[in-house]
Amino acid sequence: MPSVVTANRLNDGVVVYLAPDGGWMESIADAARAESEDEVKALEETAAAAERDRLVVSVYSMPVEVKNDGTVDPISVRERIRASHRTTLTEDWYDVPL
Repeated sequence: MPSVVTANRLNDGVVVYLAPDGGWMESIADAARAESEDEVKALEETAAAAERDRLVVSVYSMPVEVKNDGTVDPISVRERIRASHRTTLTEDWYDVPL
């Protein structure tokens, strides 16, 4: 199952995702995707360096679903909420575009 690495940006707490270039993006659509355990470990090592440099906190990898049209959706409800950048739930929370 594909995975991405997420964290919170230290200077403002915003949810971010590790990008292919090693930077941090606010959109999960821009996240680097790992398809194997080795790729996950490589992304986690890059993210750990950013955490040591105090750019981000609470780094971890998470599984995602890549749909036929290429969109990336988190698997868990928690990660869907984080990806939506909303602090409260509304009736349409599940349909919020990521």
